[in-house]
Amino acid sequence: MKKLSFLVFFLSIVCFSQSSQETADKTAILNVLSTQQAAWNNYDIEEFMETYWKSDELTFYGSSGVVKGWQSTMDRYKKSYPSKDHFGKLELVSNDISKINDDAYTVMGKYHLTRPVGNLQGIFMLVLKRIDGEWKIIADTSCKVE
Repeated sequence: MKKLSFLVFFLSIVCFSQSSQETADKTAILNVLSTQQAAWNNYDIEEFMETYWKSDELTFYGSSGVVKGWQSTMDRYKKSYPSKDHFGKLELVSNDISKINDDAYTVMGKYHLTRPVGNLQGIFMLVLKRIDGEWKIIADTSCKVE
């Protein structure tokens, strides 16, 4: 009976700590999205891009196709959003955050851009990975929805 009680106690601690860690991870990931939104709304593409993995392996998949690499993704954003009027005001909504493993999650959501040159809205799916203790976007799939 003592062994069973210890096993139940041990399993409850393990489950609680995993749940607690997932909650902390999800909070940190939501902070990444918050950082993105704030940077975008401040017309600060450099700060916005700090949330992405600075690697040639970063993958962005949008309406123009696949873009590989951090610098190419930065260049794509600068070309697609050449002025403050094109940036507008961004609102990100996270609909689902799912754990892949201890150091990776997917985030699915939607975005809405309110801007003078015409509003945009769409959906996204991000893959975030913990790299050197920080959550970074390693893959981004975004598309407009009419």
